[in-house]
Amino acid sequence: MRAVCQRAQSASVTVDGKVVGSFEGEGLVILLGVSVDDTEAEAVQLAAKIAGLRMLDGEVSLVDAGAPALVVSQFTLYGDVRKGRRPSWTRSAKGEQAQPLYERFMAELESSGVRVERGVFGAMMDVSLTNSRPFTLIVDSDELSGPRRG
Repeated sequence: MRAVCQRAQSASVTVDGKVVGSFEGEGLVILLGVSVDDTEAEAVQLAAKIAGLRMLDGEVSLVDAGAPALVVSQFTLYGDVRKGRRPSWTRSAKGEQAQPLYERFMAELESSGVRVERGVFGAMMDVSLTNSRPFTLIVDSDELSGPRRG
């Protein structure tokens, strides 16, 4: 799994003109990609890592600050651009594999005490955010333990 985590002062996700998830005040926007190799254990591990990352003002975590997260599924995070001009999506998990892992990731964040706002899996979404002194990390489950996979 791969997550792009951005510190924000506010964020929202809109589907068909309707806001389906949002927060005001400091929190994280998490764009979450699931690969064909990902497992439930990785979803749990990645959620725990992100819940405890000291990314917010004053070097505190989501859990420490009681801050929210807006989680949006983003299959394009596994786009491969090494050949040609059109990205390949062969490493991105299909919906039937990705959605349960996306849901498990959010459930784990919530069980850590994080208020989770969310997009709609598979929908055409518009995401808006106000970066807070831009701070963005890419967190990859492959790098959390053990040697890097292929």
